[in-house]
Amino acid sequence: MKYSIQAFNGGTFWVPGPEVYWMEAWNMREEMNALIYLVRGGGQNILINTGPPQDLTVLNTAWLNFFGYPEAQIVRSEDQLPQNILRSQGLTPNDISLVIVTPLQAYATANIAMFRSATIAISRRGWIEDFQAPYYHLHVPRHLRIPPDVNHYLQNEGWEKLRLLADEEEVLPGIRVFWAGVHHRSSMAVSIDTERGTVIVTDSFFKYGNIEAGRYLGVMESMMEADATWARIRREADIFASIYDPELFRRHPGGVIA
Repeated sequence: MKYSIQAFNGGTFWVPGPEVYWMEAWNMREEMNALIYLVRGGGQNILINTGPPQDLTVLNTAWLNFFGYPEAQIVRSEDQLPQNILRSQGLTPNDISLVIVTPLQAYATANIAMFRSATIAISRRGWIEDFQAPYYHLHVPRHLRIPPDVNHYLQNEGWEKLRLLADEEEVLPGIRVFWAGVHHRSSMAVSIDTERGTVIVTDSFFKYGNIEAGRYLGVMESMMEADATWARIRREADIFASIYDPELFRRHPGGVIA
């Protein structure tokens, strides 16, 4: 099975340089996008991530307090809401059959409950270690990993829709995932067969400068995981893409990767 892939910007924010590049760019800020990927093929409409919350107040207040400057807050137009992105493609939330989420952070998880017809696929390891039973203190509060309304949906009405993925698993013919780590315990790499070859989408690197130049990620949990995961991505992918890097739209005009 071959799929098409298009990326959309669900909101823009700026982070300190050392968050992207470990021990570098101290006096710089880096533009970040909260990317949503629409994958289509074989009668399936698939999303990778669901975009930031409909109401940005809680998340933006937390980021303003954490980073200390207004540009850290997500800026988003009405057209960038996930339901409006889908409308621009002739789709509604009910047309989405599968949502793959990486990582478990509010800018990716916040709209899960919008997709009532979709299977929700997340890392089993991440579900346990990033949310249900972390084995060490996490710097992101629990409600900013999976917002309370989304958690309620997943634990109740949506429980039968939740698919907890193994560290290596075929999700659909031509779509595979592997546990990536590096950034969070819930970070995965999504490998997709397309006419342009294998495309891998992940949050395990933020920008092309990480994986192409070997510049370690500033916000990471393991250099060893970065070495192993990035080497695998470079080995297996014909095209790789981050869920954050605005450079994607320069390399792939209109966000059309395949």
